[in-house]
Amino acid sequence: MENSFFESLLSALPTVSAHHSRGSKLYEVLQISARKEVEASFSDKGDAPKKFGPFGEIVFPYYKMGAIDSLDLFNLDELILFSFYHLNRGRYKRVADVGANIGLHSVIFSKCGFEVRCFEPDPKTFEVLKRNLKANECSKVECHNMAVSVSEGKMEFVRVLGNTTGSHLAGSKANPYGELERFEVNLQPMNPLFAWADLVKMDVEGHEATIITQTKKSHWEKTDGLIEIENAKNAEEVFNHLNKEGVNLFSQKNNWKRVRELSQMPVTYKEGMLFASCKTEMPWQ
Repeated sequence: MENSFFESLLSALPTVSAHHSRGSKLYEVLQISARKEVEASFSDKGDAPKKFGPFGEIVFPYYKMGAIDSLDLFNLDELILFSFYHLNRGRYKRVADVGANIGLHSVIFSKCGFEVRCFEPDPKTFEVLKRNLKANECSKVECHNMAVSVSEGKMEFVRVLGNTTGSHLAGSKANPYGELERFEVNLQPMNPLFAWADLVKMDVEGHEATIITQTKKSHWEKTDGLIEIENAKNAEEVFNHLNKEGVNLFSQKNNWKRVRELSQMPVTYKEGMLFASCKTEMPWQ
């Protein structure tokens, strides 16, 4: 199935990075258009390959995750990230997908030619992740049924049944909601991961401040990070720590310009991602 919309959108998004914040008029228009195309392409549960712009054909059957479903994994914020991955496919070589969920980012990383290590602690979600990687012949993706934290060991994990994308390591969220299941998961220490990867995508549902505040500038000298921020407390901790370490921050909320004050930090996933780097600007060209 041909779909020139995704080809056009994903090639155009890097050229309009100055309008990527959710408050921009262009964002609103693109979000509506993209949602229609996503629903048309990825709403069925079958495994027929779908044309997805510069990434070629991907197999990504519809999957329900409580209140959220797999269509939400293609929202405009994610498409912006996919366009960034494709644009920088010659810049990065080894990518860590931390909080991989059912594997869409890892599939896209693989389509870019990156070597990938992905981490997903929920065993049920991990099975879907493996299925999606196999369907897309992602031979360069190494997947681990683990969470990432400061050190190795074990920790309690909270599965949020009403929205499994919100499942998290215990203590990472103040008031988890709805029906919950709790079980122990293994932890991958962060240091070897930062040493290996030149790009880390981190979506760890509130555990990001725990990890980031244990990094030094040396962690970031050869590694860039795309980080989802859970709340205002974590935003402040990450901002203060990385500023102290001399690591530069750039936020989608600020149209990927340099974050120079706390108000420019995202305080929820609804304000987009944070880019951490020793680079002086985010590479959108």
